[in-house]
Amino acid sequence: QLPAYGEGLVQPGGTLRLACTTSGRTFRYLAWFRQAPAKERDFVAAIKWNDGSTSYASSVKGRFTISRDKSQNTVYLQMNSLRPEDTAVYYCAADPSIIQSSLASQSAYGYWGQGTLVTVSS
Repeated sequence: QLPAYGEGLVQPGGTLRLACTTSGRTFRYLAWFRQAPAKERDFVAAIKWNDGSTSYASSVKGRFTISRDKSQNTVYLQMNSLRPEDTAVYYCAADPSIIQSSLASQSAYGYWGQGTLVTVSS
């Protein structure tokens, strides 16, 4: 439902950019979550579609940047200074009515992408 792109293998300290398209549908917030092997799915970042305001997990703040391109109906996750612990399947999520206090809660999102694998390893 939310096609995501950018799967890749990068070395520690490297960069990667993920993209997720909305296919023209209207959402209030779009977000990225990630799930490492044998771990729960965790919130990474979210962006409000209208004004571009953002929210980040503390583990990625200062290294990752979420942005959106309205003309392309696409949300990006720019990942810099990648670490082995960033290795995970990354999921795009969206919802038309989610509120700010629920951004980190995966159950609050009604739309999900299929996931894209990011591997950080030397």
